[in-house]
Amino acid sequence: MRAQATEFLRALRRHRESGAGTGTQSGPGASGPGRTAPPADDVDAVRALRRAARRISGTLHTFQPLLDAAWAEEMRPELAWLSGTLAMEHAYASRLERLLQALHRLSGSSAFPAPRPADRTAAATTTTTATTAAAATPVGGPAPARPASPDRGSLTVGAAKAGALLDRQLTLARTRAHSTALQALGSSRFHAVADKIALLASEVPLRAPGRPDRAAAPTPEATPSFDLRPLAAAAEERLTDAVTALPLVAAGSPYNAQALVHGLSPDPAPHPQDAPWHQVRLLLRLHRYALEALAAAGAGNDGNTGNAVNTVDVRLLAAGEALDRHRDASEAAAAAAQAARTPRIAPATAYALGVLHADQRHEVEAARYAFQHCWRKEPIRLP
Repeated sequence: MRAQATEFLRALRRHRESGAGTGTQSGPGASGPGRTAPPADDVDAVRALRRAARRISGTLHTFQPLLDAAWAEEMRPELAWLSGTLAMEHAYASRLERLLQALHRLSGSSAFPAPRPADRTAAATTTTTATTAAAATPVGGPAPARPASPDRGSLTVGAAKAGALLDRQLTLARTRAHSTALQALGSSRFHAVADKIALLASEVPLRAPGRPDRAAAPTPEATPSFDLRPLAAAAEERLTDAVTALPLVAAGSPYNAQALVHGLSPDPAPHPQDAPWHQVRLLLRLHRYALEALAAAGAGNDGNTGNAVNTVDVRLLAAGEALDRHRDASEAAAAAAQAARTPRIAPATAYALGVLHADQRHEVEAARYAFQHCWRKEPIRLP
């Protein structure tokens, strides 16, 4: 936690040195005259801030019984607010890019707006048509982009207007998220969180042995030692139970017709089948953070604190990537469905958005298939 607090402070200093919020704007017309996109250094700094806050929050969630109760209860909602607020702008930008790439792949048309990259990495993915098609290809394997055919004429007609509609809606949401993030980073609430993280970088408020309701004030000569393994094992058990409850038998097929039928429901509420998978994604992340804490503690006990070697579970990494794709595809499908509910849109536009929604639900099922395929493999740990 001290290491992540140090990373948070380093990212905060980079963010302030980049002059964030002065003459920068993202959103509609961000690349137009008189408006500039956020600097790359600022984007990287905000991403590092979000990552450090998320890791501190995850570690705090797993090992909360070892920490001062009052401090932990006060920090958890603040860290969740901060990481969630900073993640929204990037989420909207990535969602728009994903949907426009899928429209291009499905219709073979380039008549709709090009996606505005969320960062330098995303900008590199939009340089060529081949790269765009590869980025939007499902898990089953790469498929080169094909020119528009007569069978896709109806889709091509509505693709341009569908892309423009998505661009307006998601770019507006991204602009609002950017403004919200800037306000959050300048608020007294954020400064209070930053002050507490600065203290965390020097001393972790551990719970005193024998006094469960009061924080410890350990000295360097007598720091209480705790066994992290039972709490890390509990985090792994929660993950295992959540995975056991998933319909992995249905996900064992790359085409889950039952889930796709439910995905066509007109109900505007979030897809009911996605929530358990999103929960598994969060529990998997907490499990990974717990393993990292165990590895760091083991290195510290061996006297190699400055040169710790963390073992990487390849299966966990692959499963996490599959669940990330699942989250992105499900949220993109919801955005396409929301755009299709816009009043007074042309039938061709609604048709293109419906095809786009079905395509993203196929991506959801492909991600579930990839998760169950890698989860059932034997764990392989690499140094």
